[in-house]
Amino acid sequence: MDTAPFHLGLYAARGRYAELGLSQMLPLQRVLLGAESIRGGAFGGFHHPDQGYRHLQMLAVITMYGPMEQEVPERPELALLDLLRAYAHDCLHYGSRRRYVNVAGVPVRTQYGINYRRSTGQTYSSADPQGAPYTRNIGVVMEGACDREARRITRETAARAGLLEPDDVFGRLAFRDTTGTLSDDDVMPDQGEEGPGEAAQYVGALRRYETRVNRHYAVFLSEFAPGEEDDLHDLLLTAVVSGDTRGLSIWLDARHGPGTFAGAFQSGTYFTPALDLSA
Repeated sequence: MDTAPFHLGLYAARGRYAELGLSQMLPLQRVLLGAESIRGGAFGGFHHPDQGYRHLQMLAVITMYGPMEQEVPERPELALLDLLRAYAHDCLHYGSRRRYVNVAGVPVRTQYGINYRRSTGQTYSSADPQGAPYTRNIGVVMEGACDREARRITRETAARAGLLEPDDVFGRLAFRDTTGTLSDDDVMPDQGEEGPGEAAQYVGALRRYETRVNRHYAVFLSEFAPGEEDDLHDLLLTAVVSGDTRGLSIWLDARHGPGTFAGAFQSGTYFTPALDLSA
């Protein structure tokens, strides 16, 4: 396999993330890559179940895109682009500001980026209503911001490396997913189970993630920063890395009035004492 496109993207990611204040990338020795499986019909990639960054262990668990019944990826170029997207995405999770407290001998995360949680369990923002076309959940916004940036890096790397969109439907869908170029025709409404086989289930997971995370984040940017989406996106990621919302809040307040950040995201139960259910 020619791994040059991955290293080209890695170089671009280092420079871009340094601009956002991230001085250290996720060490490659802390990335566990599953490239082969003995499970019949196994299909890997960014949307594989349980793939992602583990904050307590400080490592990323990633699977190679495509059928996992052979040592070499079936489609090397798509596999490398998917790997770059996953690594660039998890680098931002790794570099996000975190704070922990000790609760009865157990480490409890009370801050992740610009998202907060009380040691008693209350989260800063509530889950979005089922079927809502927008988001007011700061976790969804942060996830969308990380993936928008990771897919931008992958898209630009594919262009520089001369990697073209495949002609077949499945390959085209995977290419557009990793590069952030999915169209409305590619993302159909959630129909639940996509059919038998892990490859079909993977497509269903891809479409749900695109609809519930990336599309909702795009709507959020258009709501709060029409014509200035890239500026707000950069401010968000800078705040996620530093854990400091002051610059972001000042920018939002200047356009939407005082207290915009809290007004958009803070749940009414965030300051409510937790009930003692043990009594």
